[in-house]
Amino acid sequence: MPEGTRAVLEGNEINRALTRIAHEVLERTKGGQDVTLLGIPSRGVPLARRLARLIERVEDRTVPAGSLDITMYRDDLRSAPVRALGRTEIPVGGLDDRVVVLVDDVLFSGRTVRAALDALGDLGRPRAVQLAVLVDRGHRELPIRADYVGKNLPTSLRESVTVRLDETDGYDAVLLGPARPSPSTTLNRRPAAEEPPSSSPSTTEGND
Repeated sequence: MPEGTRAVLEGNEINRALTRIAHEVLERTKGGQDVTLLGIPSRGVPLARRLARLIERVEDRTVPAGSLDITMYRDDLRSAPVRALGRTEIPVGGLDDRVVVLVDDVLFSGRTVRAALDALGDLGRPRAVQLAVLVDRGHRELPIRADYVGKNLPTSLRESVTVRLDETDGYDAVLLGPARPSPSTTLNRRPAAEEPPSSSPSTTEGND
């Protein structure tokens, strides 16, 4: 684990948070009959599939789960490095008149969710759209709020939140550590001698 980084959630705690979210989804959607779960790549996808399995255990029926790539809908395409396109998988039956629950790992500025809503609008007409996140770290830049939250985690802009999942990383954890400069910030940084004095530290951070 990098210096200055600590785990704020580990395997059992993540499982409990997801189990609670699954029950909240069932309660709010009256049994989840019309629910479709769409994970936002990358780690939102395995989280969506876990939620689907948890709901299936309670209701004893299959819950559609897929993925929604938002790469081409992001508002930083011009300034950010080239991103690999992800995969969009819409379950059989489509999205029309469904209750679509978008699933992501960390909610930060809200820009990722805004992009997901734009992408969703091109794929169907859901009856309702809800948002489930494992971690809400605050610092919203857009008027977006999660319907289901595993953990509300107060953070500063000098900190980063990283989610690790068994499906993608070999273990489950939510890590809190020092903020990482974004690639665009690093590439555009002038030599130290040329930088003007600043009254505040850099607050660039990678979560959206």
